[in-house]
Amino acid sequence: MAQQISEIMTADPITVTPQTDIGEIARLMRDEDFGEVLVSEQDHLRGVVTDRDLVIRAMADDRDLHSTRAQDVCSSDVVTCAPDAGIDEAVRLMREHAVRRLPIVDGDELVGTVTIGDIALERDPDSALADVSSAQPNR
Repeated sequence: MAQQISEIMTADPITVTPQTDIGEIARLMRDEDFGEVLVSEQDHLRGVVTDRDLVIRAMADDRDLHSTRAQDVCSSDVVTCAPDAGIDEAVRLMREHAVRRLPIVDGDELVGTVTIGDIALERDPDSALADVSSAQPNR
């Protein structure tokens, strides 16, 4: 059983620059079947855009897909975890901050991401959350 986040994280997460338009972000999420993209500059995390951010901060305000940028809708106060942290530490952070995804940073460098589904697959592969997390995407 994995003990450290580095053992279950997704390395090389999908990233965009702060200037990427939200239309491109939505297409990336659809094409790559991810609910988040990380906003970075030169491998340094600047924020996170989730599918919920697109709905609440862009669509609900009728913002333009081509002129609205990642920096306009991203969460910039991001909770992160180190790759050598234990899985229990990631669970604690997710609970404490009510988040489902954690960017993984080594010092100041973005190295991966881990989701609550990744943890469920590792810790309780027979759970309903693990089943949902491993299911084929809806198309």
